[in-house]
Amino acid sequence: MRVDRELNPEELAAFGAELDALGRRTRADLGEADARYIRRIRSAVRFCCWSGRALLMFGWLPPTWLLGTALLGLGKIFENMELGHNVIHGQYDWMNDPEFSGRNYEWDIAGPSAFWRHTHNHIHHTYTNVLGMDDDVGYGLVRLFPEQRWKPFYRWQPLWVTLQALLFQYSIAIQNLRLDKVYKGKLSRAEVAPLIKQFNAKVLRQWVKDYLAFPLLALLLGTNALAVLCGNVLANLIRNLWTFLVIFCGHFTEQAAVFSRDSVVGESRGHWYLRQLRGSSNLEGGPLLHILTGNLSHQIEHHLFPDLPARRYAALAVEVREIARRYGQVYNSGSLGGQFATVLRRIWQYRLPNPQAL
Repeated sequence: MRVDRELNPEELAAFGAELDALGRRTRADLGEADARYIRRIRSAVRFCCWSGRALLMFGWLPPTWLLGTALLGLGKIFENMELGHNVIHGQYDWMNDPEFSGRNYEWDIAGPSAFWRHTHNHIHHTYTNVLGMDDDVGYGLVRLFPEQRWKPFYRWQPLWVTLQALLFQYSIAIQNLRLDKVYKGKLSRAEVAPLIKQFNAKVLRQWVKDYLAFPLLALLLGTNALAVLCGNVLANLIRNLWTFLVIFCGHFTEQAAVFSRDSVVGESRGHWYLRQLRGSSNLEGGPLLHILTGNLSHQIEHHLFPDLPARRYAALAVEVREIARRYGQVYNSGSLGGQFATVLRRIWQYRLPNPQAL
């Protein structure tokens, strides 16, 4: 359980000013090393994906099929986490390179990047963990905090979470369709029709590429199309499960906090920073873990500075941790296994109504 010191208005202003200054210093230092890094990540994505697809063309031969599937899954993780997610946040817009433009980048995932820019960049990062405003709190299917109103279907949420993890790219893609509002009559089918059309087009594009084009290429080359199809399915599954794990461990651990709508009325800059700190969770590990998570292992720093290149988060974390300590705030960080254990505990515990007070 979190035990944060409450800050008075003067302390909140000072807290916000320190973090603003930290962000400005980092932005002023951006340059060629950051550009070189993201270009190397792009090259790594291409190498992993194309070498993986090439190896899958050898069919079911165990060494090549397993390695090809693993490389393709790894490439999709790199593209989704360290390249796509971070570029779409506008972290590299300062390069003025169209290939790394946050407004133009389209990633290798079922959901259109335009959907993500709205539901994630705008809604989630503005209203982080605010109940009734941030749709990422449980994604409409899962109750993870006692403050969430209980509904009967939450009893089965271990099943819903399992399905969500397996199909995670579709789970986050349909957020922007606002099907809950259509069901409740708050939006008409005509209003969401253009979004559904956009969603269907992107899903079709992904399916054609992974599940039709490359298996057909295998047939033309005289190799096993089924092996290629299964390799693509498994690579996408690997990416889905990993993305689910990273995102849930970054937001729904034992010490992550949620907030009421009233708490953000007239919110100051310092309080916004404080909400990001209290609502986020970090993962501890080595450089490989940080790259594989898109540096969302530094979820606190990402929420404080979402438009800064994620490769900078490790250095920022040293100063952010010290600032949090001086202001009496919990800096929520732990191992991947430890943080995920608390997420699983929340999923199990809050499937049932809160115990009635005696």
